[in-house]
Amino acid sequence: MIRLVFITSNGSLYEVEAEVGSTAMKCAVRNSVPGIEAECGGACTCATCHVYVDDSWLAAVGETQAMEADMLDYASDVRANSRLSCQIKIQPSLNGLILRIPSKQG
Repeated sequence: MIRLVFITSNGSLYEVEAEVGSTAMKCAVRNSVPGIEAECGGACTCATCHVYVDDSWLAAVGETQAMEADMLDYASDVRANSRLSCQIKIQPSLNGLILRIPSKQG
């Protein structure tokens, strides 16, 4: 299992285990991490699983694809390190990944 760290906007830390092949969004929902609404269930058709990838993890997570970038237009407070957690595929190289959750979604 891969360990992910979610940090909420109020600073609460949630360390959870994720299965390789899953997504960061599914892991957050499965573990009741607050702030990840995931209204579309991971179809990349909303912006309610918006996260900020810790700068030290940007290269490992990879670049935003066109469809995700389009959906981020609907997110609040988008930054250079913004991603939709439904598009972050869990792989062994992401063990310890740190994701921060914005104060509000979409």
